[in-house]
Amino acid sequence: MNIDIPHIPERFQKPRQSGTTMMMDKGLSVMEAEEFVKSSGEFTDFVKLGFGTALITKDLASKLKVYRDGNVRPYFGGTLFELFYIRGLFDRYRKFISEYELDLVEVSDGTVNIDHDKKLECIEILSRDVQVFSEVGSKLAGVIIPVDKWVSMMKSELKSGAWKVIAEARESGTTGIYNPDGSANIELVTDITDNIDHQDVIWEAPIKSQQVYFIKMLGANVNLGNISPDEVLAMEALRLGLRGDTLMDFLPDSISK
Repeated sequence: MNIDIPHIPERFQKPRQSGTTMMMDKGLSVMEAEEFVKSSGEFTDFVKLGFGTALITKDLASKLKVYRDGNVRPYFGGTLFELFYIRGLFDRYRKFISEYELDLVEVSDGTVNIDHDKKLECIEILSRDVQVFSEVGSKLAGVIIPVDKWVSMMKSELKSGAWKVIAEARESGTTGIYNPDGSANIELVTDITDNIDHQDVIWEAPIKSQQVYFIKMLGANVNLGNISPDEVLAMEALRLGLRGDTLMDFLPDSISK
């Protein structure tokens, strides 16, 4: 804050368990990553190199260093894990992560059909050396996972060693925990919040209305992900009640009424 002002919600400081922001890097250059860290690094906890872009990113090691030096933890998106896994290259994936000195990975099965016991085994093995995000939900349109199964999978993946579970939405915000029009699947979200500690869940929320929904429901220190680089600062303003969408939500009754 450039000036002290009352009735601004308290934000936990990094490293934090709750209130984390995950930015999705879909191909920033090293220079763009440097500029991002300067402007928004203090508001960002994790950067996901989306899809399989880590395999074709120029100066990958240099870019990862930029994020680390900016106190932001980079990791490779779950699609990259699936790409290796479906080819029988799980051990090569582990080596690839080690080569780039990552301390955080994502395990998902949003596109590739992986037996859930096998997914749990991968989580358990990886968690011996690094922290693991496990993503639950399908990226494929028309694939419906029963509400109770979402919670069951989240619980078992946390038990197997996942540090946090990611609720799938894709970068479009139109699948997984959301309906095709981008609105939240309220039954699913409610069941998850009723059964899983909110600090253990990262809600993918690439669209502003989705960010507002979770901030209003779970407060300024909700974990949100798949945020585009140019939206991180704007979303932090939402968390702090500095935009019209949330301006009235953090004021005491004596003012808000």
